[in-house]
Amino acid sequence: MKHVDIYTDGSCKSNPGPGGWCAILVYRGKEKQISGGENNTTNNRMELTAVIEALSALKEPCEVTLTSDSKYVLDALINGWAKAWQSNGWKKSDKSIALNPDLWEKLLSETERHKIDYVWVKGHAGHPYNERCDKTAQQEASKFSVPAAKAPFEKE
Repeated sequence: MKHVDIYTDGSCKSNPGPGGWCAILVYRGKEKQISGGENNTTNNRMELTAVIEALSALKEPCEVTLTSDSKYVLDALINGWAKAWQSNGWKKSDKSIALNPDLWEKLLSETERHKIDYVWVKGHAGHPYNERCDKTAQQEASKFSVPAAKAPFEKE
C-alpha cells in the first residue's frame, strides 16, 4: 500500500455561518491541496468535510497518516464513538441525537477503504501544514458573505 500524509482543517466565520475546509495530501514529496466551503454550515461540518474530501481523493486504498486539530473528528474515530452512534441509529450513549450523521456516514465509509493512523495537533500552534490548511479554510469561508440583517419593516 502507498503511504499518504493528510493534513486537514475546517473553519467557520460564525457558528453556524459561512465556512471553509482544506486538506493537503502528501505522497513522496508531492503535494495536492484541495479546498471548498459552504454558505451556511458549522465548524464541525467543515472539519468532517475536509477529512471526507481528502480520503475520497485517494484513488486506491492507502496507508494514511491523518493529522488534524479536530478533537471532534479524531476522538469519534479513534474511540469508536462514530461507529457506535451509527449502530445505535445515530444516537449517542446518553440517548441524545448524534449531529451530522450524513457526514459521519460518508466518513465511516471512506475510513473502511484505508489503514489510518490518526494524529492530533494543537491548532494555531505553528504546525506548518495545519497553519496552511487553516489559512486556506478561512479564505474559503470568506468567499461567502454574511447577509446583512433586514429591518423588521423591510420586505424580503
